[in-house]
This record gives sequence, C-alpha cells and structure tokens, in this order.
Amino acid sequence: MLSNLLNDLPLMLLALPAILISLSVHEASHGYVAYKLGDPTARNLGRLTLNPFKHINIYGFLCMLFFSVGWANPVPINTRNFKKPRRDMAISAAAGPVSNLCLAVIFTVLLRLVMIPLQSVMQGYISGGYVNAESLQANAVYTLLSLIAMMLYLGISLNLNLMLFNLIPLPPLDGSRIAYVFLPSNVYFKIMRYERYIMIGFIVLLATGILDLPLGTITSAISNLLFEILDMPESYMYYSLNDLLSRLPTFSL
Repeated sequence: MLSNLLNDLPLMLLALPAILISLSVHEASHGYVAYKLGDPTARNLGRLTLNPFKHINIYGFLCMLFFSVGWANPVPINTRNFKKPRRDMAISAAAGPVSNLCLAVIFTVLLRLVMIPLQSVMQGYISGGYVNAESLQANAVYTLLSLIAMMLYLGISLNLNLMLFNLIPLPPLDGSRIAYVFLPSNVYFKIMRYERYIMIGFIVLLATGILDLPLGTITSAISNLLFEILDMPESYMYYSLNDLLSRLPTFSL
C-alpha cells in the first residue's frame, strides 16, 4: 500500500492546487451565503476568505488527497440569526456543493481553452494517422500544456466528487443540513446525535474503497456531459493525459 502511495505522489502534487482551491471555495461559500441571509458569524471569525489555512482540516485534507473526497473545518453558522432558520440553513448548506459544481464547470471551460493550443501542437507531430511520440515529448510547450491540462482535469474530478460526497444526506455532510428542511425536527436531531460515529464510518468506507464505484460512476457521467457540451476533443485530451502519466516519475521502497 505504501508503495502505491509513493507511485501516486506526483499525481497528488498535481492535484494539490485544485484541492486547496476546492475546499476553500466550498467553505467560503457556506459563510458568504449565510452572511447574505443574515448571519455574520463566519465573517466575524474571518472565514469569508479563500485563504486555505483558514479552512483546512488536516484529516479531511488527507482524505481529499488520498481518496479524492474530503472536508474542511466547517464554517460556524448561527441559525438564530436567520429569518427562516430551517430554510436558510438548507440554502447555506447547499452553497458548498453548488460552488464545487461551478468550479467544475470553470475548470472544464479552462481545459477546453487549453486543448486548443495543445491540439494544434499535437497535430504538428501526426504523420499518417500516428503520433510521433518521441519528438512530441521533446516539445516543452506540449509538456507544459499537458501538465496544465492534467491539473484542470483533476480539478474537475475532485470538485464533482466533493459535490456528490457532500450531498449524501447524513451528518456531518451538507446533505444532512439540506435534509433538515424535509425531516421532522425530532428525527433530525436524533440522527445528529450520532454525527461523530457516522463520520468515522465514512472514513472507513473511504479507506476500503466502497464509495469509489458509485461516486466514480456519477462523476464520470457528469464530466462526460460537460465535455460533450463543450465539444471537447477527447482523443487528443486523453492521449496527452495518458502520455503525461506514463512520463511522471515513480517512487518505490
């Protein structure tokens, strides 16, 4: 297992910027929407910021790094400041997953823009329907664009995973706060009493990979839809990403 982690280290480093951005935007969105709905708690505590050090939870960050889903330190929200506590709490909770969907769309648009010069460079090395891989890999522009494309591609996947994971309607995830609108108060608060144990259960599920298939399937479906809408040249994209993966350094014990 340690050997696999070492081999994945270069990919983790490429994912690092997307992780920091995604978690920070997610939590800042909670606080900002709560502030607009009348609760200044997050603003007063300096949480309306994209500074990742204000939001990062070390355990959630590591889960995000190793398992592509995780969490940050939750933004404190005081529902007594809301005019309609149940509704406004649900809206504030939904702001996090919505922000990740927006980030995924932004990263997809940026990836599409990066693919324009990348496709142009690759076409210059195609002869008779085959790519002259050795010459192409020696092109510094191709390598740089491939690195940027990989970072954006990871950003799309990470944000979609984070959105879907947080929409699960169990505490302490955002979906449980959204479900508060639909559940009787006594049922909701009974479930919330077991929040810590449910969180431990989630970590176990992440470590065993049980959530990989359902999350991966839905993430792939949404990302493929985004690629289709933007008419992404997938053959070029996947060639450059797979080529880059094959050239990343590997580490072993």
